[in-house]
Amino acid sequence: MSQAENIVCAVDTTMTITPECNLKVNFTDPYIVVGQTILLNPKLEGKVTNYRDLNDSKYTIATKLGATSDFAVKRYMSQAKLNLFETESEGVLEVINGNADAFVYDLPYNAIYASQNEGKIVHLDESFTYEPLGFAIRKGDPDFMNFLNNYLAQIKGDGTYDKIY
Repeated sequence: MSQAENIVCAVDTTMTITPECNLKVNFTDPYIVVGQTILLNPKLEGKVTNYRDLNDSKYTIATKLGATSDFAVKRYMSQAKLNLFETESEGVLEVINGNADAFVYDLPYNAIYASQNEGKIVHLDESFTYEPLGFAIRKGDPDFMNFLNNYLAQIKGDGTYDKIY
């Protein structure tokens, strides 16, 4: 596992199911699938319609240091200037304050932030990455894995999952 991939497995508050992380832990079935989306400065609305448009040296993108968004920007928007921050709120405030053109982060965070800050930011809500999240289980514990997978199936089947979501 490369150092960058190890950081993603260790730093994220949730665990993205990847083959690299799966070498260290086992995962339950995904409990949610998320991806990276973009919060955009309103002055760029209509000019920037997806992540490909931001892959240009004239744009500055903010995101959280060490998160999957950090690596997604480096992979998909390598031509843009990247500013990394310790917290999500520091990064998105750069866009609000006009110091960055866009903020890249997980769909749930961006959707909530955009709904609470209408008019200050534009949410390009189509995910450009695929990131299934699951519970990480230590290797060699099939009973606990079975319990969690059955629990997920139960709450998805009885409507509890939809209420929580």
